[in-house]
Amino acid sequence: MIQVKILSYLSPQRYVVRRVILAAQAELQKESPGLRIEIIELKDWVHIEQYTPVLSAPSLVVNEKLVCVGTVPSRQDVIGWLKSAINE
Repeated sequence: MIQVKILSYLSPQRYVVRRVILAAQAELQKESPGLRIEIIELKDWVHIEQYTPVLSAPSLVVNEKLVCVGTVPSRQDVIGWLKSAINE
């Protein structure tokens, strides 16, 4: 199982990032049908600051590795990070 954390105190940003992750997961499941992803949303600044000082824009953590800071990632970027996590 791959754990993905969405870091943002703004709900609309978390929603957009979640949709990107789910689209990436759907595409990857074609080649890895058993792929399971746990999505956790961190919205409390105390928890977000454990990973990054950026609070005003979304960030993303995959298996405890900060992969994206301060932007909404593209589906292709998320696919790449998930593939890296699968191969680890």
